Amino acid sequence: MTTERVENLALVAHAAGDVRIEDVPLNPLAADEAVIRISYGGICGSDLHYWKHGAAGESVLREPMVLGHEIVGIVECAAADGSGPVVGTPVTVHPARSSATAVRFPSERPNLSPTVTYLGSAAHLPHTAGAFAARVAFPTAMLHVLPTNLPLRTSVLIEPTSVAWHAVSRAGAIGGKRVLVVGSGPIGALAVAVLKRAGAGEIVAVDVFDKPLEIAHALGADVVLKAGDVDAIAAVDADIAIESSGNHRGLASAIAGTTRGGRVVMVGLLPSGDQPVPISLAITRELELIGSFRFHREIDDVIRALADGSLTVDSVITHEFPLADALEALVVAADASQSGKVVLAF
Repeated sequence: MTTERVENLALVAHAAGDVRIEDVPLNPLAADEAVIRISYGGICGSDLHYWKHGAAGESVLREPMVLGHEIVGIVECAAADGSGPVVGTPVTVHPARSSATAVRFPSERPNLSPTVTYLGSAAHLPHTAGAFAARVAFPTAMLHVLPTNLPLRTSVLIEPTSVAWHAVSRAGAIGGKRVLVVGSGPIGALAVAVLKRAGAGEIVAVDVFDKPLEIAHALGADVVLKAGDVDAIAAVDADIAIESSGNHRGLASAIAGTTRGGRVVMVGLLPSGDQPVPISLAITRELELIGSFRFHREIDDVIRALADGSLTVDSVITHEFPLADALEALVVAADASQSGKVVLAF
């Protein structure tokens, strides 16, 4: 790679309603860092929150930050210390990095560390820059080599699929069981695909809009229901529910639609603070309410499943925009009635 300065356009959030395409520099590389030329980036709900509200939950923008953590690309400059893949290798990136902390959490679950940083996150200051840029430098420990038979456009779904895979794994044994998925946006739809692969007996998907339900059906949902059909949802009597709407009404539906002694996995991130949900029903039915947050090693399982064809997820992608049209892409991604996963092409 030459030392001559090359333009590096990126999508940068400055404040609520203020997202710009700007030229950002590459910092001097550490010995274990490789430069990745980004091919595709998937727009996540957190990116939309930073754009619309200047915050994602309790993570508030306090300085400009490059967005994006769902990315795939090609190694353009290999790490100087010889670690990691060689130039020309297709890779995806695990967005999380953990560091030492005195706070207790299971050592085998670093996704629960309070000091973990995540690409494109304002949880810490300075913020952790994201990867919606033409070129980004990453420690090689964050890189995962992609099989050559796996298209890069499909591979941009590896990160959100890993989130869905982790949620399904938190549900326990799936084979032959009836599963209710509440919220059929990208994570919910991907959960449907993972559940199908895991051998679920019946999958019922719920959403407010028709478009997400079409996608969920294409990925393996046997039955689709509108969120307003509360009686039909309550009658599902699911062994397991995956709540991926991130809305207290969705969680209430998941609780209502789960059989006695069943399990509800909560992967949709609800707003901070108290939530009005029918906990008494969860108590009297002895439901198990299980949290699910991000993922860890599941990324390797997802890569293998996509490569061997046992997991199919392409239907989740509904729109593709060049970086120059990123603002339009954000608008489309924010409209769940017309879009699933919206990707940026770099």
